[in-house]
Amino acid sequence: MNKIGSYEFMAEPFHCDFSQRLFMGHLGNHLLNAADFHSSARGFGMKYLMGIQRSWVLSRLAIEMDEMPRQYTRFRVETWVESAMRYFTSRNFRIVGDEPSADGQEPKVYGYGRSIWAMIDTETRQPTDIFAIDNGAINQWIVKDKACPIDKGGRVKMTDEARFVRTIDTYYNDVDINGHINSVKYIEHVLDLWPIDWYRTHRLRRFEIAYVAEAHQGDRLSFFQEEGEGGEVSVRITKDSPDGPIEVCRSKVAFE
Repeated sequence: MNKIGSYEFMAEPFHCDFSQRLFMGHLGNHLLNAADFHSSARGFGMKYLMGIQRSWVLSRLAIEMDEMPRQYTRFRVETWVESAMRYFTSRNFRIVGDEPSADGQEPKVYGYGRSIWAMIDTETRQPTDIFAIDNGAINQWIVKDKACPIDKGGRVKMTDEARFVRTIDTYYNDVDINGHINSVKYIEHVLDLWPIDWYRTHRLRRFEIAYVAEAHQGDRLSFFQEEGEGGEVSVRITKDSPDGPIEVCRSKVAFE
């Protein structure tokens, strides 16, 4: 079996925005599905892990796109494991189309993604040893020589000057199979901070997010914005608690 997985998707019309291009949130779903298809076929996917009280949890995600697929366009998500450590593994993505690129080369590349995952014990919710699964079998699937030419990203720095934007409630549709707020829902909630008129004149080039703590159905999420260098905007999300706000995740968004 090839170390690199390749999975076909389509930009379905009801997964596209007013510009007839795929929503970033739905692209995020496709990347996470590709990750599960790849890991499941190789013996360390979610279905197997949940049977032994383990699960993958997304820690970081960065997506950088030159162009979003148009509605009805078929495209493929390639994915591979770049490295693995005891508690974290890095997985990359390449989003490619069937049509030739502008220079006539195959295939057209829409963009790339980088992600960091942790494996947790579903009972304790604590990180657990990735190499304990099937005697470290994940090591045989690592690919070190395939390029992923986007920035890995780093810690999203914010100050106390960040501006409060809004607070939202969370409901049934926000929750995933791990019982906490779905990773992609945070992407959608962050991108909803800008009105539709903004998107008529700006294209989302890069989105990155780092998850800090779990939130659950019923938690109230508050959003804070701060502008950085080069027009980038950082976003901090907190949840309410009896002891005060708890930071849930941070995101950085770049438009052009």
